[in-house]
Amino acid sequence: MKKFFKVILATTMVVAMTAALAGCGGSQSADQPKAGDDNESPQKETLIMATNAEFPPYEFHEGQGIVGIDAEIAAAIAGKLGYDFEIEDMAFDSIIPAVTSGKVSFGMAGMTVTPDRLESVDFSDSYATGVQVIIVKEGSQITSVDDLFADGANYNVGVQTGTTGDIYASDDIEGAGLGTIERYNKGADAVQSLATGKIDCVIIDNEPAKEFVAANEGLKILDTEYAVEDYAICFAKGSELTEKVNGALNELIADGTVQAIIDKYINAE
Repeated sequence: MKKFFKVILATTMVVAMTAALAGCGGSQSADQPKAGDDNESPQKETLIMATNAEFPPYEFHEGQGIVGIDAEIAAAIAGKLGYDFEIEDMAFDSIIPAVTSGKVSFGMAGMTVTPDRLESVDFSDSYATGVQVIIVKEGSQITSVDDLFADGANYNVGVQTGTTGDIYASDDIEGAGLGTIERYNKGADAVQSLATGKIDCVIIDNEPAKEFVAANEGLKILDTEYAVEDYAICFAKGSELTEKVNGALNELIADGTVQAIIDKYINAE
């Protein structure tokens, strides 16, 4: 009987000491989930952005990460909405399928709203304006956009697959029998083909065009614009994220955050 009483007393003391330690912060606080606890606090939902990180300064690789205008704007939107944020890099023409299949939350890659794309996805309001330009070699016979559409024109035009440059050139040039379109997975590959004389010009967005020309001696951008377009974020049809993200985007535009990000990467001069 005495042994039984001692066991009870010892157990009671252990329980009391454990409670005291917990109350003094000697273990996890009450606000922190304990390992194996069925009532663990749920983790924040993660927004996954699909992009093609070959489009500086909107998205490009820097060290082990992906940075750029789109990456920073998307991260700011996720932060404002209280989400964690990740980027998934893929081929440009894989972005919309990834969005529509639900593999990612949204697509953001210097993407323009077009009638064809609107059949598959919804878009946010525009957050930036892009200009499609033409890169040629110094001394090229192509001196303006009009030369691509002149009677008897028959040029080899390089584009990145699935971009608006591809869409426009396919309709305006290839569809009209004025030339051949050479499609590349990366804009840099198209520019390399131009530099080595395999094609006659490249149609691409003005900002990455500047980067490519600076890195490749003997190339230049024509003064005349091929097209002007607005960039937006794409979502699966009917996604409830569209309205949420659009609201956060417009707040970030209104408070100057979006412009500050753009100015960080693009010199106004």
